[in-house]
Amino acid sequence: MDFHSMTHPSRWLLLTASLFLGGCSSSSGNDAGTPPPPVDSGTPDAGPPDSGVPDAGEVWDGGAETLVDPGDVVEQAPYADCTFMPETGTTPASCSDLALFDRSMCPSGALDDLGASGTYEVRYLPSTNPYQLGFTLRLPSDGGVGTSDGNPLLFQDVGDGEFFFGTRFLRRLPTPVYRHLTFAGCTRPETDRVNGCYVQCTSEGRVINKGSFTALRHGWRRGEGEASGLKLVSESAVPLTFPVDIYVTKGHAYVVAIGDSTGSGGLAVYDVKDPAHPVLKKRIQLEGDTYWNGAWAKDDALYIASANSGVIVYDITNPADPQYVRALPGGALNVHTVHVRGDRLYGMAPSSSSQTLMFDVSSALSPQLLERISIPDESFGGVHDAFAYGDNLYVNHTTEGYIAFDVSDPARVRELGRYAYGDAFSHANAVGTFAGRTIAFEGGEQVNAHLRVLDVTDPANMRLIGQYALRPEYSIHNMVLVGTKLYIAYYQEGVRVLDVSVPPRPREVAYFNTYRDTPPTRTGSEFFSNAIGIRVPGDGFIYVVDTHRGLLILKEE
Repeated sequence: MDFHSMTHPSRWLLLTASLFLGGCSSSSGNDAGTPPPPVDSGTPDAGPPDSGVPDAGEVWDGGAETLVDPGDVVEQAPYADCTFMPETGTTPASCSDLALFDRSMCPSGALDDLGASGTYEVRYLPSTNPYQLGFTLRLPSDGGVGTSDGNPLLFQDVGDGEFFFGTRFLRRLPTPVYRHLTFAGCTRPETDRVNGCYVQCTSEGRVINKGSFTALRHGWRRGEGEASGLKLVSESAVPLTFPVDIYVTKGHAYVVAIGDSTGSGGLAVYDVKDPAHPVLKKRIQLEGDTYWNGAWAKDDALYIASANSGVIVYDITNPADPQYVRALPGGALNVHTVHVRGDRLYGMAPSSSSQTLMFDVSSALSPQLLERISIPDESFGGVHDAFAYGDNLYVNHTTEGYIAFDVSDPARVRELGRYAYGDAFSHANAVGTFAGRTIAFEGGEQVNAHLRVLDVTDPANMRLIGQYALRPEYSIHNMVLVGTKLYIAYYQEGVRVLDVSVPPRPREVAYFNTYRDTPPTRTGSEFFSNAIGIRVPGDGFIYVVDTHRGLLILKEE
């Protein structure tokens, strides 16, 4: 299937991922805010026994109003009043004729100083329903042919007062057929945003639907510099196709990457004992098994989430030279993320198997399968990630929402409750204790997705008590809770650090914009790009994986 044929944004994003990356990566809640002892792999990445002790300022008493949750898709008014004049169902002389767009209401000169190049996230809204679809538009600086998600544009007239282009996509179901889209700009509500109208036609020229669109040019948020409160210590290219996740232990950083048609994924090992000068020690790849999406370590074992082999175990007794041990549980299985807490390893397998594997790793190099956790699931995404806290496992179950399980007895795992919201694509989470309350930080991944702060003290009655959001075109990928700070890898929004000592009111205290306006090495959608993986192992540094720049090591100022 092609994402343009979908009308549900959650499915659109997941499907885009399957086309571009084969999925999206995460290892949510990487380093716990306050995990029960022992802390995973001995790293000092956890906060105090009660994460709710603030650094300064207001002290939270545990009280909070329950907020109404409108969900991740808010009904959107048209982005512009212009329109393609021929009616749906008709066959005009040309769907790419600018004269057939009524733009009489468009302000004169709105697009006069618009550049002819750049990368845009385009979201288009059919007039017949409230669900947005989208793609990444690239207009090269050399004046060459632009692309939409890597496919050449049919025509383009951008810059010098115009934002007009056409593209096509292949709708695969129920039968393969091409659809053509034409976009015409109208207004410019912000310097980096163009709004307008569009039409979608069959390859024969019949109008199928029409509506409005918004196109946001990638870049830093208006008014922001490169950084505030964070400084770059070092930057290292990763010699793999699409780096996505990282784990830091024993003075080494283990970066995993996804392969695609342009190259291979695998594992890159860096000596980071001197964070200012990381040294690449080894690159590991297995033939036919290059979709490596998550990493975690315990003692002398490194666990890697593989889309082909389940959980791959490496011996890192010599941290610079990992040695292959085995793949678990055996046979072909897509495991998307891994998470370790104490003597338990969890491997999250999305659709179609949609299960969470629970292993005993008291002997770290010899995991023993304890249970496969699953729920009746007819959703599109399946389980994505999980975070263990106390006796509970908090699972991001994409379109099914956020689910808590009692895993104290592996033989009798039971669901305790769930938090569902409109158009959910629950993706990552972290949990801690604040003022005696159990608080979960949950992040979705799609258009309009953002951070939710949930009181999960009573898992059967989870409550929304706070939120944090940036631009709706971009979403959170990964997060780490350390004490009263939440560190977020926020894709094109870079790294964001929040003071969550008062959970109902998350407060941004630092950021680092990893995005650079340079031509990427890959084509296709840019939605799942830039700051994607993050670890805060307690050595005074923040380790970030950026899909374009590689391994970035930051320090708080």
